[in-house]
Amino acid sequence: MTDPKQKPRRILVTSALPYANGAIHLGHLVEYIQTDIWVRFQRMQGHEVHYVGADDTHGTPVMLRADAEGITPEQLIEHVWKEHDRDFRNFSVGFDNFYSTNKPENEALCAEIYGKLKDAGLIATRSVEQFYDPVKAMFLPDRYIKGECPKCGAKDQYGDSCEVCGATYAPTDLKNPYSTVSGAKPERRQSEHYFFKLSDPRCEAFLREFTQKSGALQPEAANKMKEWLGEPGDSKLSDWDISRDAPYFGFAIPGTDGKKFFYVWLDAPVGYFGSFIHHVRSKGMDEKLLQDFLRPGGDTELVHFIGKDILYFHALFWPAMLQHAGFRTPTRIFAHGFLTVNGEKMSKSRGTFITAGSYIEQGLNPEWLRYYYAAKLNPTMEDIDLNLEDFVARVNSDLVGKYVNIASRAATFLAKYFENKLCESTNNITTEHVSAAWSVEIEDEVARAYENREYGRAIRSIMAFADKTNQYFDSNKPWELAKSGTDSDMKRLHWICSETISAFYRLTIFLKPVLPQLAKKAEKFLNTPSLEWADLENRPVEIGKYEHLMTRVEPKQIEALVAANRESLKPAAKPAAAKTTEKTVETATETSTISIDDFSKIDLRVARIANAEHVEGADKLLRLTLDVGALGSKQVFAGIKSAYDPEALKGRLTVMVANLAPRKMKFGMSEGMVLAASGETPGLYILSPDSGAQPGMRIK
Repeated sequence: MTDPKQKPRRILVTSALPYANGAIHLGHLVEYIQTDIWVRFQRMQGHEVHYVGADDTHGTPVMLRADAEGITPEQLIEHVWKEHDRDFRNFSVGFDNFYSTNKPENEALCAEIYGKLKDAGLIATRSVEQFYDPVKAMFLPDRYIKGECPKCGAKDQYGDSCEVCGATYAPTDLKNPYSTVSGAKPERRQSEHYFFKLSDPRCEAFLREFTQKSGALQPEAANKMKEWLGEPGDSKLSDWDISRDAPYFGFAIPGTDGKKFFYVWLDAPVGYFGSFIHHVRSKGMDEKLLQDFLRPGGDTELVHFIGKDILYFHALFWPAMLQHAGFRTPTRIFAHGFLTVNGEKMSKSRGTFITAGSYIEQGLNPEWLRYYYAAKLNPTMEDIDLNLEDFVARVNSDLVGKYVNIASRAATFLAKYFENKLCESTNNITTEHVSAAWSVEIEDEVARAYENREYGRAIRSIMAFADKTNQYFDSNKPWELAKSGTDSDMKRLHWICSETISAFYRLTIFLKPVLPQLAKKAEKFLNTPSLEWADLENRPVEIGKYEHLMTRVEPKQIEALVAANRESLKPAAKPAAAKTTEKTVETATETSTISIDDFSKIDLRVARIANAEHVEGADKLLRLTLDVGALGSKQVFAGIKSAYDPEALKGRLTVMVANLAPRKMKFGMSEGMVLAASGETPGLYILSPDSGAQPGMRIK
């Protein structure tokens, strides 16, 4: 564990850049709230922290949406930026600079990094075959192509995988393909692309050190990187396609006459540095900060908070680019899981795909959500669940019933009998300074928990302190002391209420990283300046007039929120030729839902690849012999030849669909299917369970 009690640190912190093609939703906020809590805690410790972010603005989706709305991409991203900035401010996500990747600072950095990689011999060019839309005159990313699955014949399947049978394939394998942008039949064309040579031995050597020995990654993330890297001498790293053809909204690659553009995933992380440069220069800060934070050799830290779905980019591509372009590499990369709502993926049909704007519009307090997320978050990549019923109960019980209740109960007596002043001493009363004692008991534990992103653990300790305080107040029966009115009882009453307010003061400090706005109200009530961690050694002297600090969550508010976000999902029609609409663009990223009964029909099993071999006469297939435990041995033909050497697969665990109907193929009978992932970037990645799983185990 990191010890937060150390010399002042200098930290540059970032959250992943939200894409400028949609609204911020509650799933996004898991990351930004998590980051903001950590940043606020570091500042309360007296450390120098710069927290920057930006909108990720480039790419085909932005270009197509702008075209569909009849505006320029620049107009679209400006509009979305304002919405994102508003949402972050509403939830107290305190960026020092929230910027855009479509800015001069970022363009200059991209050109510099590219030039240095090129000079180092790490940029290569080669011809790539892609689908081309003759109507829109553009090359199409995989997710903008649909057609019939080459395996099962299902219609309207995306260009990289079938949602019916689960098969993965290249877009060029689709039958009767069409462009989701215009509806036109795409053509196959060759284009010269630029690649970052991630497979170069220099990159491999650096990444093995960075991902396994530097301490930059969580253990589970480091293990995943080890899988993706492969064994020494048998690297699985592939060169990374960093270019896209015009028309494309982004930065032109130097020396290509505006015909080639940097792929959005190259310039997006560079935007972290672009935002920091703007932060420093726009505020007139010392330019030396740029050297200290962006170049190697300083005493600074670079900390990224990201979702686990983009770990590949941040733990492989990004650090390798930085290392070989002469920039500093990340100190820590903190990856987190996704958000589910009521135990399920966020859903528009259920009303649980909730935007940040809608949450505010329905009148819900954003600090309720900040607290609930904090209570659920831990330092792993596990998903967290927003259970709406539990949300109501926990906020009302913890924040209103425990924390706020402490202040309101004690303040009543202090105002009525003691002119709002607290005791300075025990006045010969033998009662201990229990508030300070309880605070000391948990101070280090809470600090370590915040430092290590164990927010749930911190909240449990803080609420245990709140419970003690309420029990202390109740057990001393201040209402009876006040009724008695004797001199000794009034002295005791004064002391009990003073101790209770002192406990509230310390609880406020502990909760301030999570609840900054509520803490401001509490500070006003306590007549204290902005509280820092070191103020735990102090105690308030006189309180102000008590005003209600927080209201309860009403179940009807949650019902209204869900109702406001519920949509009826209708299947999208195939686009007419030569016509582009916003609806068309949206269908390229949405998937239909299934019931749990539908899912339970799929028998997913752990399988050990007993043997893997090339298939004579097949360009893309490997023949896999799978050991499925009690289900015996099964033969499967998998279209992963381009991604894997058969020898590297032998003995590896994977996941297969065990109850798929056998399919007779030209090369033999295929008795199932292995699962693999793919995306817009090149590459196929077969799924592997954690070590300890045994062949034949059912996946639920």
